[in-house]
Amino acid sequence: MTADTLAPAPPPLPLTPPGVYAPQWDTGLLARALYREDIGSATEVLDLGTGSGALAVQAARLGARVTAVDISWPAVLTARVNALLTRQRVRVRRGDLIKAVAGRSYDLVVCNPPYVPSPSARLPRSGRARAWDAGRDGRAFLDRICAAAPALVRPAGALLIVHSGLCGIRATLEHLAHAGLRAAVTDRSLVPYGPVLRSRQRWLVREGLVDGKESREELVVIRAAHA
Repeated sequence: MTADTLAPAPPPLPLTPPGVYAPQWDTGLLARALYREDIGSATEVLDLGTGSGALAVQAARLGARVTAVDISWPAVLTARVNALLTRQRVRVRRGDLIKAVAGRSYDLVVCNPPYVPSPSARLPRSGRARAWDAGRDGRAFLDRICAAAPALVRPAGALLIVHSGLCGIRATLEHLAHAGLRAAVTDRSLVPYGPVLRSRQRWLVREGLVDGKESREELVVIRAAHA
């Protein structure tokens, strides 16, 4: 069953400085999926690409033992400060996705990765665009996460990942299935184009990713677990 409504408002945070990805529609949609999981004091949660730490803080509020990872030092510091200000215990590490937690596995992995298709195939190494640019097809990070998921998620655990329909919902489902996981869309929502997509709309039309008439983007949450 798919929850198909307007995406909920993202969870509020005390601090989101310029240059760190602020909670948006995708954050709210993933937070709603997070609330449906059976989370308790023994649940170990990994938040991949934590940004401001919004999802990590929400998981900690539900009682989980939380590790958060981001490659950006400003994001790492922001997530640490937000955890302190909300009085939640979150371990925040800097690293490139799973490299920061090599050899570890978790009961629940939540991920809001960069997923916006970009005119440039080169991934930014600094600046705000690092939080959303994901190569020309938008899958630079999604494919890595799908490949790593079977080892990252414990046998009874799950992966929750949010991304845009522009970068291929079916591709994510197929990659996860190929990796041996059972995957399905659990939440979807249409949200207005933000500044980034509006600025790239002509390029997106030329690439055949949008038809030029649409002004809303489909967001989905995909849940994957071991088959």
